[in-house]
Amino acid sequence: MTLPRIIVLAVLVGTAISPSLFAQTAGVPADTVRVDVAKAVELALSNNTGLESARIDIAMKERKIDTQWNVFVPSVDVGLTLARMNEATTAGGVAPVGAFTTVGGMKIYDSVAAYSVEVPQWSLSTSLSASLTLNYALFEAMRNLRLDLDAGKITLEQAKFKLERDVRKSYYSILLLKENIALMDENLVAALRRVTQAEANYRAGFVPELTVLQAKVASENLKPAIAELKNGLESSLAAFAMNLGYPRGTKVELEGFGAGDFAGVDLDGDALVARAASGKLDVLALRQSLLLLESAKKLTWYQLYTPSLTLGFNVDPTLSDPWGNSWFEGDNWKQRSGMLRMTLGFRLNGLLPPSKEALGLVDLDDNVRKLNAALALTIRGSELEIDSLLLKLAKSKSGIATLGLNVELAGKAYSLSEEAYRAGAKDILDVQNQELELRKAQLEVLKEKFNYLTGLIDLEYAVGVPFGTISGSAK
Repeated sequence: MTLPRIIVLAVLVGTAISPSLFAQTAGVPADTVRVDVAKAVELALSNNTGLESARIDIAMKERKIDTQWNVFVPSVDVGLTLARMNEATTAGGVAPVGAFTTVGGMKIYDSVAAYSVEVPQWSLSTSLSASLTLNYALFEAMRNLRLDLDAGKITLEQAKFKLERDVRKSYYSILLLKENIALMDENLVAALRRVTQAEANYRAGFVPELTVLQAKVASENLKPAIAELKNGLESSLAAFAMNLGYPRGTKVELEGFGAGDFAGVDLDGDALVARAASGKLDVLALRQSLLLLESAKKLTWYQLYTPSLTLGFNVDPTLSDPWGNSWFEGDNWKQRSGMLRMTLGFRLNGLLPPSKEALGLVDLDDNVRKLNAALALTIRGSELEIDSLLLKLAKSKSGIATLGLNVELAGKAYSLSEEAYRAGAKDILDVQNQELELRKAQLEVLKEKFNYLTGLIDLEYAVGVPFGTISGSAK
């Protein structure tokens, strides 16, 4: 592996963090803070605005549950109407007139006469009505609210779980870049040492001036490469600090894990697959969606096939001629259609198979079957994902041991080359080649350890166990 390829790899790894929309505090002076991975996760979970939106959704659903009894509160309407007929109307009839005789206590008049009375065009009416419809579906609707709240909580946990995974992987990618920079610094020190040795050998007449120039060129080529890596590190740390909610300009230092602190973890694939089938959040979310869909199906069935009782009450006292009659005389207010009513109703549409309502129930059955298929596919996909991760982890675990031996061998070869160079038995190009091989071996070990640790984090995410359950024992 050549030097430019090493630089490109390190920069790509170090800049793998993409800034997100997190809460920030403006006007705070720049400072340096030191965080470990647990603190980084805590800060990210606290300041992520996307999670805040999910928390608001849950609060809204909790409020609906706290006030779910309001389905038994009747709908109440009040009104006040001032009306004027476009044309005057009259009311007529007949009335007894003239002399009368009393027979058995009753007055019998000699004759009757027709009369007509003009009805006032103006009227003032008030109204008060209340209605309440009761159906067994109301109780299932209450249960549906609780299921919806549980689904919202699972969705929030999914978002938090994914965010924590991304923060942890970003954290370790920055540490990998720091380790690579440390290796490059060591190589620069060795290159400068070779320049000093080449100059001494040149003065002693052991090597030509070209050897000195080659040593200086090699050392100078390392400086811009290291500067580029350090710029990438600073950019990554700045983005990471913003993701944690720190104000712009805050310097963040990450607590490292050390180059040789990793140990292998023994993993039981069958136990992990069984754990994922019962505890993975994606699986739990689908199961909760199934419960919600089953509840919606029951709710629709109750609405279609159970009767509804509607209770109603209304009063509508009306005052005729509000400009002439007293508003405060109770006798002047007449009731028109006030009543108390109770209606038991049953909708027949659901009894017809081709009806829209009956077909809607069939569609819900189909959706339940589709969701069951999606659940089975998700569980199967989890099995395949876990098996794939286990294979990658096994490869990384065996690769770390092999690469560690390569580092030892490359280190010995490099030391022997330097000794031979100091003795004048080796050309500087031979030393540089051995140095590149050692650098390559060291970087490959770091990469494999990073892959192993992030693979364990991915495995924890795939299984649905808390982060650190598996990866914590690898450090």
